[in-house]
Amino acid sequence: MHARTHFTLALTLGALLPMQACAATQHAGTTEPEIPGYTMGEQAVRKAPITLGELEEIQKSLLMSDEDIRYLRMSRDVLEPHVEELVGVWYGFVGSNPHLLKYFSSAAGEPDAEYLARVRARFERWVLDTAEAEYDQEWLDYQFEIGRRHHRVGKNDTDNANAIDHIHFRHLPALTISVTTTLRPFLERAGHSAAEVDKMHAAWVKSVLLQSILWSYPYVNDGDF
Repeated sequence: MHARTHFTLALTLGALLPMQACAATQHAGTTEPEIPGYTMGEQAVRKAPITLGELEEIQKSLLMSDEDIRYLRMSRDVLEPHVEELVGVWYGFVGSNPHLLKYFSSAAGEPDAEYLARVRARFERWVLDTAEAEYDQEWLDYQFEIGRRHHRVGKNDTDNANAIDHIHFRHLPALTISVTTTLRPFLERAGHSAAEVDKMHAAWVKSVLLQSILWSYPYVNDGDF
């Protein structure tokens, strides 16, 4: 079997879990979890180039309401027991699509397993942070840090990774659909009504799109964001 096929199966089966406990067990009540490269709240994160007032304007454009935030909060307890499995589904999707896996691979096409594992731990934490986001200055600053890590100005730096140094912008908004579509079955696991699941899912779509908008900042010409 080709090495890439072995690696895709490893992603799909959730084999890259050296930090399994980071998201579910260290998150609650912890302001600085021991997840390598997770910098929210640390001085290394730059101040966001937009204000909290401008963030609220984007939320209004997305029709993101207090009700949406309430249903995001509801989703946290639903998703927390399944966060590793959920991220495993997303990683299986990446691993089965060479056009996405290449961003975690060297120029020669070899996937960087350590890089993928480190990102995975942060991805698990991101699920819970999205569900309980306060939309304060700390949260806003970190969104722009995430954007830097997708763009050539900061890609690979956090993990000293040997991977392609830039994720093309076209995939940031596109992945809103794959992430939120595969999320929905997990929202159905806690016995909430169909209407409640619909509202949790709608809130997640808005939140993920909001974040992908903020992550796009390094890709936009100065003054155009």
